[in-house]
Parts: sequence; C-alpha cells; structure tokens
Amino acid sequence: MQHQAHHEHPAAGHHEGRGHHEGHGDHHGHGPVSWAMAAKATLHCLTGCAIGEVLGMAIGTALGWPNAPTMILAIALAFTFGYALTLRGILTAGVGFRTAFRIALAADTLSIAVMELIDNGVIALWPGAMDAHLADALFWGALAASLALAFVVTTPVNKWMIGRGKGHAVVHRYHH
Repeated sequence: MQHQAHHEHPAAGHHEGRGHHEGHGDHHGHGPVSWAMAAKATLHCLTGCAIGEVLGMAIGTALGWPNAPTMILAIALAFTFGYALTLRGILTAGVGFRTAFRIALAADTLSIAVMELIDNGVIALWPGAMDAHLADALFWGALAASLALAFVVTTPVNKWMIGRGKGHAVVHRYHH
C-alpha cells in the first residue's frame, strides 16, 4: 500500500494534482494489466499490512492477551498502516487530506481485507500458531508463511481491480 509519489520527472507538473505513471500504460480505465504491475501494487499493500500485522501480533503476544483481542489489534493496525502509507503518497502529490483519505479507502479496502482474511485465516488454522510466543520459531514462521500466501492470493485481486480502473489504479493517477 505504500504509494510514494514518483519524482523522476521534475519538469512534469501536477496537472491539478494528477500525474501519469510513465511506462505503466493506461491503468486508469479498463484494459490489460501486467502481473508485474499487480504484484507491485500488492507488495505496496503488503508492506503496510505486514507492519500492522506483525506489530499487532507482537504486542498482543508480548502482553499475554488472548487470541481474539490480539488478532483484532493486528487487523486494526494492518488497516491503519496500509491506509497511512497510501495516504502519504497521495498527500505528497499535493492532494488535500479529505480527498486523499477517500482515495486511500477506495483504493485499498478490498486489497487489505483479502490480505487480512488470508493472513489471519492461516494464523488461526495453523496448529499452535496463535499460542506461540515471540521467541518461538513457529510464531515467526507462521506469520511469514501467512503473509506470503496473502500476497499470492491478493495479487490476482489487485490485477482485476487495476484492470477495471479501481484499487491501486486510482492511486496511480496521483503519481508522476
């Protein structure tokens, strides 16, 4: 979800807050989207989700919280960090906060939700993972495997959304 405004072309203006991603083709409407583009969008999303997920699981586990509150904290932080990283890039492009916030919600909600469903589903179903401690290899191994699987499952979702001018395609309109 991390979307930083690209400044490779300093001579290019914002065009009322909107720039075009050189070399990415037209991803603002319907059309073919490369798997590389979808993977890059998913990796951005995974960055924010992973920060929040790891932080939430680590905090809940370190504090000895039960599984449900730990998972709720991890999910809340995943959404928070995912949206925050997207917001940072959009705000850098000169978009006002209210508009940037709406764009981040529209662009990332489905991607984060799918990622969190897969990630937390793996953790919940992996025998012993929810009861593992921070010092246990199982804690970190299950978390890494769940994030990797979430990436694999969410990439086609992002490819589909970008191809329809939704999701990360909306965010790319503000990059230049």
